[in-house]
Amino acid sequence: MHLNEETKSSELIYQGKILHITKDIALLENGTEAIREVVHHNGGVCVVPLTDQNEVLMVEQYRYPQHCVTLEIPAGKLEQGEEPLTCGVRELKEEAGAVADEMIYLGKLYPTPAYDTEIIHMYLAKGLHFSTQDLDEDEFLDVRRVPLSEAVQMILRDEIPDAKTQIALMKAYLLQK
Repeated sequence: MHLNEETKSSELIYQGKILHITKDIALLENGTEAIREVVHHNGGVCVVPLTDQNEVLMVEQYRYPQHCVTLEIPAGKLEQGEEPLTCGVRELKEEAGAVADEMIYLGKLYPTPAYDTEIIHMYLAKGLHFSTQDLDEDEFLDVRRVPLSEAVQMILRDEIPDAKTQIALMKAYLLQK
């Protein structure tokens, strides 16, 4: 079949806490075989928490692979079998200390479809009520309020390099127009 690859075999290369990696042999449409290294991840959720003043609650945190502090929207990984909405509600409370009256689904994105199974579901949270954060014991972050229009300008100035944050913020911005 055109534009299809069939998995002939799959070998586990690495098993970690949040992902595992396989080395697969795929049969291509022309009859030849190719090696495909695949990162398997449960996926995640990100949330654009938008206040009544049109500010986004964003989090600053250190990202070890990039060795820098990033500005992102609240996000987290899906537990096995967890519904994306449940994860989004949990991460909004944990990271931003907020609960929303309304969670609007913005769609999904594939961060790196060439070698990773991860799917990130995006939400816009409105009607926010505030309490306290409930961070994981290994999670350290600061919450920052940024006007939505300023966040868009920060994306355009290359000050927010995180893909999920860029895409979700731009979708939220366009929906607010």
